[in-house]
Amino acid sequence: MNIESIKIELSPGREITLETGKLARLAGGSVTVTQGETVVLSTACHGPPRPGVDFFPLQVDYREKFSAAGMFPGGFIKREGRPSEKEVLTMRMTDRPLRPLFPEGFFDEVQIMGSLLSADGSNEADVLSMLGASAALTISDIPFAGPTGAVRVGRVNGEFIANPTHEEMAESDLDLVYAGIEGKVIMIEGCADEISEEVLRDSLIFADQIVTKQCAALRELAAKAGKSKYQPNLRLVPDQMLEAVENYCQGKIEDPCLIVDKQQRSQALSVIRDQMVEELSPRFASDNEDETALLNSAFDKTVEKTIRKLILEQRQRSDGRQPDQLRQINCEAGLLPRTHGSALFTRGETQSLVTITLGSESDAQGYDIITGGEGAGAGKKHFLLHYNFPPYSVGEVGRIMGVNRREIGHGALAEKSIASMLPDDYPYTVRCVSDILGSNGSSSMASVCGTSLALMDAGVPLKKPVAGISVGMVDNEQGDRVFLTDILGSEDHFGDMDFKLAGTPDGITGFQLDLKVGGIDIEGLYEAMKINREAREKIHQVMADCIAEPRPEISRHAPRIESIKINPEKIGGLIGPGGKNIRAICELSGAQVDIEEDGTVKIFASDSESLELARKEVEKVTAEAEVGKIYRGVVKSVKEFGAFVEILPGLEGLLHISEMADYRVEKPEDICKIGDYVSVKVLEIDEDRGRVRLSRKAALEEM
Repeated sequence: MNIESIKIELSPGREITLETGKLARLAGGSVTVTQGETVVLSTACHGPPRPGVDFFPLQVDYREKFSAAGMFPGGFIKREGRPSEKEVLTMRMTDRPLRPLFPEGFFDEVQIMGSLLSADGSNEADVLSMLGASAALTISDIPFAGPTGAVRVGRVNGEFIANPTHEEMAESDLDLVYAGIEGKVIMIEGCADEISEEVLRDSLIFADQIVTKQCAALRELAAKAGKSKYQPNLRLVPDQMLEAVENYCQGKIEDPCLIVDKQQRSQALSVIRDQMVEELSPRFASDNEDETALLNSAFDKTVEKTIRKLILEQRQRSDGRQPDQLRQINCEAGLLPRTHGSALFTRGETQSLVTITLGSESDAQGYDIITGGEGAGAGKKHFLLHYNFPPYSVGEVGRIMGVNRREIGHGALAEKSIASMLPDDYPYTVRCVSDILGSNGSSSMASVCGTSLALMDAGVPLKKPVAGISVGMVDNEQGDRVFLTDILGSEDHFGDMDFKLAGTPDGITGFQLDLKVGGIDIEGLYEAMKINREAREKIHQVMADCIAEPRPEISRHAPRIESIKINPEKIGGLIGPGGKNIRAICELSGAQVDIEEDGTVKIFASDSESLELARKEVEKVTAEAEVGKIYRGVVKSVKEFGAFVEILPGLEGLLHISEMADYRVEKPEDICKIGDYVSVKVLEIDEDRGRVRLSRKAALEEM
């Protein structure tokens, strides 16, 4: 075994170890990445291209094994099933910074797999898997223009931390996942607690310093254990064919590229494409049997070149806007009559319909925690944002399958952009659903805006509304660069950048960067941040004109929730033997009652009458006597010296004969007998001896 390893110091006392040559030795590239006692295995393999494939079929997979944390999977089948949301998000974050660094025309099968082998509950595994994927590709024979580095950045008390522990992240106001090469960002994703653009910029500079170390270490590892890169058979459009297509299209596609309506623009370009293929196919048929696919590819390149040239040289966008101009925005709140909250956010041809559902504690999403900061075990999620992207949103037909990775990723971005703006300890479980009814650029940011409006319509006391928008970019080899506010789908497809930023009027709460090129300088990204801030300010104003603050009350169709605190020692009595007492309360009131270990009781009811009845029943069982308070109690027993009166369920106090009236009482039976109801005032509570002293005389004086 030829084992090679290398260490990367993130900060004093904190390091990452990469090792190759010990595990998965038959893979094209195999690396284990270790931080603390968290270990991830990353592998990279390749195969020949499939016939007829005209795209790069990169597959990225990441799985967290429960055995890594000494756990059994939940459920009846004790085996890992479909990937969790966290695993899917890790796959996406691994894929995005790697994809731009493969050669153009490279269509070979490439598969990257990350496996969590050991989880210490303190060090997160996702960025280790991202770094491991880059390392596995770097030492493999697969052509790859890396390496890239990957790091998570937190900020505690104003200080940046590289790959913080879960305990540190609990105190952090920033969660940045950064991937890039020396001096350039390729991908970022994360959320923050209303930080400024300057703080985000500084965090990128800090992350770049770590990534620079990582890239140097990966090159050193490749020098020790790397394989020679093989020469792929790239599928490129022949120069002669590309020249012929450009000559054919000259003067024909400039005007169609500037048609404002997306469908009309696509249709006009399709007509020219079909005519071009029909005319040029005979010329190239003898040279290449797949000339139609290559001609289509050449046409796409020509359209891309035309659109980019119009933007760079003439500042002309397809829909006629200026580079920094937003599309028309329309907002409507409360448009659906029976939902708990709803809103429609329309920006150009992009449209998000968001609905809100409010539920109880039992409606929270349960999940198993393998690497989370709460330690191994079960967790609960009380705020959910689900994003749906049906085929009709882009005017197409398609198979209706399960939720795909893109839908999960866009929903997660919108969710974390808004989550911190929900009130602390909000008793409701909140589910938001964003249905994309039309899509032509940045539907995830439309989901952010629509969700803020819908939450306020539902009466959720949102701390501040959140708005989001995407900024694109087009540049050239001469150094010319144009940033594009509120990008269209075509500008996303043919452009170089999709930089999404969401935030309140006071700062950034969520962000995501995707590039189609091999990186952007941090100062350039900071410039895009400032452009984004100006656009968000305009969007906030439009949203405020629709609904400026949460409605004073939740929808009449929404259930009611009230939280009360009881003595934790009373929980057993409230539940009763086998749950008898709590079931009786629920059946009597029609409400749902959830009890937490700290004594918090949440009552969930469909109407206020049911809520009030349940609350009274709970208080009957759990209330504690208060000195000076008057109670209507029942006489349980009579003695020579007085009577014992039950003032609360299970709680009796002594009503001494001297406290029964404001005159001398000869015997207790002259005042009360067993079963009588009497009004008494609590004079004293002896906590140590468990005695309560009562007075009928004092109660009568106050009544």
